[in-house]
Amino acid sequence: MAELDATVAAGREGGPASDPTPEPVVVAFVAALRRAGVAIPVDSTVTFSEALAEVGATDRNAVYWAGRATLVTRPEDIEPYDQVFAAFWGEGPAALLRSASAPTPTTLVLDDTDDASEPPTDDGDDDESEEIQAVRYSPAEVLRHRDFAECSEEELAEAHRLMSLMGLGVARRPSRRHRPTTARHGRPDLRRTVRQSMRTGGETLRRAHTSPSDRPRRLVLLADISGSMEPYSRSLLRFVHAAATGRTRVEAFALGTRLTRLTRELSTRDPDAALERVGSAVDDWAGGTRLGDMLAEFNDRWGVRGMARGAVVVILSDGWDRGEPDQLAEQMQRLSRVAYRVVWVNPLKATPGYEPLARGMAAALPYVDRFIEGHSLAALEHLAKEIAA
Repeated sequence: MAELDATVAAGREGGPASDPTPEPVVVAFVAALRRAGVAIPVDSTVTFSEALAEVGATDRNAVYWAGRATLVTRPEDIEPYDQVFAAFWGEGPAALLRSASAPTPTTLVLDDTDDASEPPTDDGDDDESEEIQAVRYSPAEVLRHRDFAECSEEELAEAHRLMSLMGLGVARRPSRRHRPTTARHGRPDLRRTVRQSMRTGGETLRRAHTSPSDRPRRLVLLADISGSMEPYSRSLLRFVHAAATGRTRVEAFALGTRLTRLTRELSTRDPDAALERVGSAVDDWAGGTRLGDMLAEFNDRWGVRGMARGAVVVILSDGWDRGEPDQLAEQMQRLSRVAYRVVWVNPLKATPGYEPLARGMAAALPYVDRFIEGHSLAALEHLAKEIAA
């Protein structure tokens, strides 16, 4: 059991000095929300407490938005949140805080065991008067943050299942096309106006209009399948498959000592069948990496000629490269000039003390718009948001 010092008092430095510490109120409020069906990640309780330390707990409006921003993660939870907030804070924060003016010190204990039936234990060092509130991670929550390289086969299988359920949006771009609209302003739609007038004997009673439309941007995923990426390649390719399934403006490639186009292999909805086809198509699996050469081939054959123009390009690689850094920098510069956004996903970025000092990574970084982690489910959820932004 890892103890999380979330008595929140420690995080109160810098908060309004006159505010009493409302840990029991925070815990009770979060518990009421959960009973109402609001899905609250376990670390959000601490985040909410820290937010209260910043905005103060005596301003009802500030408390509302602090909780709304830190505790509500789904649109369907907004309504129950409003109901619980109105019921819970109805008398105002001051009344609640008065009732907690002499609170029993409360410690939030993070129980990271998988057995939900086993209650948290007290190590005996705490004061008997101190109340201990257990905050337990669910197995799925633990798995969201676990490094793919440290997962067992069963955990990887569950992570891949959750990955297939991940919602992946796409960034959109303005289109030259206009679409019919019911609004009474915009570009006149003469064809529809005339057609409607035929129903009234040729008398035009209402003018139809069109409005500008948009279309999804192309998504290009370049996945490094070299030996240094082996602990992550299988999981990242699952993500690539989830992004590519059922979409027409997604392209996927494997980077190694060769550039392999995988769009057709990943088109089937069955992830196991898709990965099997990828394994058959890739000849240099777990080999070396020549990122500069591979990006040069991609730019010459597909990228600069049209595929990457205006696209969101995602490179999934640890940046370890056997080629010349100058060539990689030159090709990244070419790619960044035509792409809408270049996102580099590096699983090693989550390593404590990591610095992008590898020759390839250092050469590519100046031409990357977003440099993010890619070692866990939570990191890939973040990547999905970056793709849709």
